[in-house]
This record gives sequence, structure tokens and C-alpha cells, in this order.
Amino acid sequence: MADTPLPRQAPLPREEYVEQRHFFRTLRNRLAEGVPTQEALAQIRDELLATTRLPVAIDLLNDELRQSGRMSPAMERLGFYFTPFQAFVVGKGEEDRTKFDSATAFQILERLAGYMTGDRPALSDARESDDAPSRSGLFLYQFETLARSRLGYADGLTAAAADPFYDETWSKWIRTLRRAIGELDFAELLFRRSEWFLELKRRADGDREATVPFDLLFGEAEGRIAWANRGKDPLYLFAALQRQLGYPEVPRPPRKPQVEDIPPAVQAQLHKLESRLRFLEAEQKGGLNLDELAVRQGRPTFRDEPDRLPPSAPT
Repeated sequence: MADTPLPRQAPLPREEYVEQRHFFRTLRNRLAEGVPTQEALAQIRDELLATTRLPVAIDLLNDELRQSGRMSPAMERLGFYFTPFQAFVVGKGEEDRTKFDSATAFQILERLAGYMTGDRPALSDARESDDAPSRSGLFLYQFETLARSRLGYADGLTAAAADPFYDETWSKWIRTLRRAIGELDFAELLFRRSEWFLELKRRADGDREATVPFDLLFGEAEGRIAWANRGKDPLYLFAALQRQLGYPEVPRPPRKPQVEDIPPAVQAQLHKLESRLRFLEAEQKGGLNLDELAVRQGRPTFRDEPDRLPPSAPT
């Protein structure tokens, strides 16, 4: 995609994100209960505050759902309300060729909306934290979503860069990041844009007035954590940021059930179905041996048994 930034609208007020969090959470739960999507949307619409713009947006989502069976095209047109990243995540959940489903997409957007309301988890220590969402926290949540769910960096970062919460400096850096991913370590990229990088440079140069020819986007705490996680799996970096700074945690993809997790009764049925399938395949290929199914008559013989019994003793 081109590097031309997408048009950005003003960020939404807090009450809109509160209703969005309720919308995505309730929609996910209703769908899990077997409620049809259109019916669930109609139910949730009546529950929302009429003073917000979300009920009007739900009407457009329902219309699009009737026509195309998807919600993401309507979210893309509702750029005044939904961000491009929200529409991108929902669109990925609606694709049939990926393992990323709509339930996970709604859970991701639910936590994202919760972060934008200032709802942050408590830190592991006693330090007080600023409950206001930050650009660094939003970006790291979006980037971890792309990395953990394998949604693709090119289109995903383009959509993230258009978020109205970012200023032009942030948006430009995120668009530039698309070309650097895969060539440089992500922790290194974050570290070199942090205040900790500038601090180490000043110590090395012995000049407390030294500067860098680019904008620093991350604080000293983020930089220290990134510096300590260079060369490691990026998931360790995200976990440390969540643990130390209270950044939002991205939902994990659902774990695939293992064989030992399947009840024994279900395993027995699966074995029976597998045997029947092998029988049908052998019959179609002409390789079915009916002798294997025949019941053997007479007493069984064993390898250590002699061919003939010794003659009986005379009476």
C-alpha cells in the first residue's frame, strides 16, 4: 500500500469508548450463546446510551450485514466513528481463510476500548500510574495484536497509523516501521526511539546537553525494558511492559484442544469413525481383503504350541 496517510478524525470522547467496550463484549457473549448476529445487534442497540453515536453506527452495521453478510465494510465507511484499525481487525475475523475468528476480534477491540477509557490493570508494585491512555500504550497494543494473531504488518500498521489518537510524528514513524520490521529487532527499534537511548548517549559522550536528530516517542521506562529484551522474542517485551507499566494485554488466540483433553467416550467414537473411513477407502480402491474380516473356526494355535499333540498313553 502507498505511504500516503489515511485521513484522521478527532478522537472520541470517553463515553463513546465505554459504550464500545460494552458493545464488543456483549456481542461476543451473545454470539457464543447462539443468538443470530442481526438479532444481537438489535438487542444491544436498545441497551446503549442514546446520547452516544454508537446506536446510529449499529443501524448501519446491521444494514451492511443484511446486504453482504459482513460488518467491516460499514466500519470502513464509518471513519468518523470507528478507526481503520478497528475495521481491519473485524475484517480479518470475518475472513474464512484464516484461523482468526470474530470472537477473538471482538475481544481484542473490547480491551482496546477499555484501555481508551483509562481502565488499566493494577501494577505489580506500589507505584501510582497515570490512568490516561498513552500513544505508546495504544501502539504497543496494536502491534502485539498484529504479531500475536499474525494479521500482517503491512496493512495492519497502515491502519494503525491512521488512528486519530496519534499525531503526525507518531503516524509517520508507524508508516516507516513497516519497512523496518523483519530487518531490525523490534526491541532495538523501540529502544532507539526512547529517552533511555538519549540518556545512554549522553553518558557515553560525557555531554548532558547532547540531543538526537529525531523525536523520542517512548519514555525512559519503556526504553529500559526494550534494551533488556533486545534479541529476544517480542512477546517477552510485551509481557514485561504489561507487568511493569500496566499496559493492556492482548487476548491470546484460543488453544487447540489436545488429544488428552478429549473425553474417553469421544475418543472411542473417533476411533470407530476412523476405522470405518479406512474400510470405505480400501473398498473404493479395490484393496479390501474380506479374509481379514472372516471369523476363524476351531481352536486358536500359538507359536510355542507343537504342531501335533503327543500320542495318548495306552490304557
